Amino acid sequence: MNSGAAPQSRRVQMGFFDIFKGGDKKTDQGPDVTGGLTLAKLQPGWMVDYDLKTWEVKAHHTYDWSEGDLTHEWQLVSGDAIIYLELEHDDVDDWSLNSLIDFSRLGQGVKTAIQQTGDPPKTIVLDGVTYYMEEMAGGSFLKNTQGPGQNLLRWSYEDDDGEKYLTIEQWGEDEFQAYLGFFVEEYQFTDILPAA
Repeated sequence: MNSGAAPQSRRVQMGFFDIFKGGDKKTDQGPDVTGGLTLAKLQPGWMVDYDLKTWEVKAHHTYDWSEGDLTHEWQLVSGDAIIYLELEHDDVDDWSLNSLIDFSRLGQGVKTAIQQTGDPPKTIVLDGVTYYMEEMAGGSFLKNTQGPGQNLLRWSYEDDDGEKYLTIEQWGEDEFQAYLGFFVEEYQFTDILPAA
């Protein structure tokens, strides 16, 4: 007797037609291969196109600021070039790209000011551009988004137009890093490809 065949067939038909219903019932339809590949979901090993180059995501880090705000950072590599894509969420998502620069380019006075007063100068001129301090924050850097984090201080500067920025980071007593960057839009990044 073939009594099990009909109910199984009906279940398949009902599952198929349920796709067209707009109800609240959610079904597991497997991985989403056509969508959901957004910039904010980048993971190490993924690829993304920007500025006529293909970049590989090498790392995903998180900054946890004392105010409870988070900054996500992805290290992107294309050939010898290394850039850092950052996402901050205020009322909207703010995307930016930056590159590490030699701290000595800021001049000896910047490091001396931090060591003597606890803060860098309010304005810094670099390559003919004047940057104005916007904010200072203390937080924790979580490598690969995992703790425990490493404490740091960060000073953020912007130019007159609010398009370029400079950041200074202090790690411990005597370790400093500087980054130059600019703001970008999510649509400028295309062809996101997950790791195989």
